[in-house]
Amino acid sequence: MPPLSSSSPSSSDSFSSGSHSSDAHVAALRAAGCVFAEDEAELIRTAARTPDEAAAMVERRASGLPLEHVVGWAEFHGLRITVEPGVFVPRRRTEFLVEQALAAAPHARVVVDLCCGSGAVGAALAASLGQVELHAADIDPVAVRCAGRNVAGYAGHAYRGDLFEALPGRLRGRIDILAANVPYVPTDEVPLLPAEAREHEPLTALDGGGDGLDVLRRVAAEAPHWLAPGGCLLVETSERQTPAAVEAFTRAGLAVRVAEDEERYAHVLVGTGAATGVR
Repeated sequence: MPPLSSSSPSSSDSFSSGSHSSDAHVAALRAAGCVFAEDEAELIRTAARTPDEAAAMVERRASGLPLEHVVGWAEFHGLRITVEPGVFVPRRRTEFLVEQALAAAPHARVVVDLCCGSGAVGAALAASLGQVELHAADIDPVAVRCAGRNVAGYAGHAYRGDLFEALPGRLRGRIDILAANVPYVPTDEVPLLPAEAREHEPLTALDGGGDGLDVLRRVAAEAPHWLAPGGCLLVETSERQTPAAVEAFTRAGLAVRVAEDEERYAHVLVGTGAATGVR
């Protein structure tokens, strides 16, 4: 998968549109409440092949469809990640999880992207690490299809199933980086999410149960059996949930540290397995 610096479309790659059309696109997006209407209009213009396609894309965006679903990709950690309608859009704050994984295991050779969504985290890790054995898994079939496209360039594999049940048994005790971007929104707070997420992304990628940590606890409990000696589990959560999340990691026998990035409002737990591994 090429980095954005070498593959982003430029105005010369797209159709030529007059200022009247551009102004109309900006006006339509602004009227729909898009805060960055000018930037979004330009991105749509460069992504569209014809004026009619651009107009249709503006209409879809104005109707509330996430911009990434409209143009078909999301920028993530310097990559262009394919994003299909109905797939969870990778958040820029999750780049912090990727950075923490690379710092914790710079020589990782077996990488798993659990609850993978589009496979953005796995693709970003593989792009940075080089030759790795990459696996991605999700319970949602649309996500698995999308992730398969994004990890294919790194000889990665995408599987459908419920957490570890989706993974080949031969990975037990071999995973160096287990990145699990689990859903962590408490059930009663899902209706408070922005409409873009609430209406266009799968509930399984958002709803983390009563306190938001149901899936996190399941992942933490099983992770030691899958990690290689010294391997690490990385999970994103919220500041409010961090103490309970740390407890779940500790109960599973993982040595845990908390990493924070205030600018991106990102909180990541890094749990390390025993040096001898757990079988």
